Amino acid sequence: MTRIVLWMLVGCLTVAVYASEQIPAEHDLSADQIVEKNVAARGGLDAWRKIQTMVWVGHVDSANAPAQDLPFMLALKRPNKTRFEITVLNQKAIRVFDGRQGWKLSPSVMGNGDFRPYTMDELKSAHDEQVIDGLLIDHQAKGVDVTLDGTDKVDGHDAYRLGVKLPSGVTRHVWVDAQSFLDVKYDRQARGAHGPVTVEVKYSDYKNVDGLQIPFTIESGAAASGKRDKLTIDKLSLNPPLDDAMFTRPASQGHRNSVSVDASASPPVLRAMTRPTP
Repeated sequence: MTRIVLWMLVGCLTVAVYASEQIPAEHDLSADQIVEKNVAARGGLDAWRKIQTMVWVGHVDSANAPAQDLPFMLALKRPNKTRFEITVLNQKAIRVFDGRQGWKLSPSVMGNGDFRPYTMDELKSAHDEQVIDGLLIDHQAKGVDVTLDGTDKVDGHDAYRLGVKLPSGVTRHVWVDAQSFLDVKYDRQARGAHGPVTVEVKYSDYKNVDGLQIPFTIESGAAASGKRDKLTIDKLSLNPPLDDAMFTRPASQGHRNSVSVDASASPPVLRAMTRPTP
């Protein structure tokens, strides 16, 4: 009996030693070391600094949408410009941010819609986003402070929980997988119908794109709710030429800026154009 117990103990200790080698204890790595490993795992600081524009083309599934596989296009340009378009029942919903101001179009049931400016809350959120590379890469240059808050399980895997304080004073959390050192989750506060809510965003299905690790599946939803919106990237383009006009105010002096997207091309091709408003 003593031999069996000793054999089992040795086996358990061996597993424990192996596990400790694979997943460092919380006190073994500082926040700076975790961020350094995260940047390296995602492709390196120099490689990300070379990315000035990015385009995603894919589809969205949502429990709140009237249909599934809704096609979308997201165009990103440094320092903080975005254009998001999603097609719902043959109508486009559009959100545009030029780095300072934002506008949105929500088509009505009659098929017509008007561009409206972002609300104050939407502007604050848009200003806080780091559209190309996220919160951790080059965080010091962005004025972002990072601290190690602890460790958690994310989908059954150990992950470091980092506290991330933005220049605006807002604090968020980013979870970094303890094995791969890739981002697996982050959270942010949003205004809900009955007050503030915590929104969770999860990243998965990482793929190598020209040496960069990029998640091709992104799920988001209120932490207290079981419902999740799932965004899937079908095609992704790095550094495509993007005209600044596609990020400006959509309607001005009788003209409307529109975007032509050739999703069949690899990589996708986007062109900005200006045409008279009917």
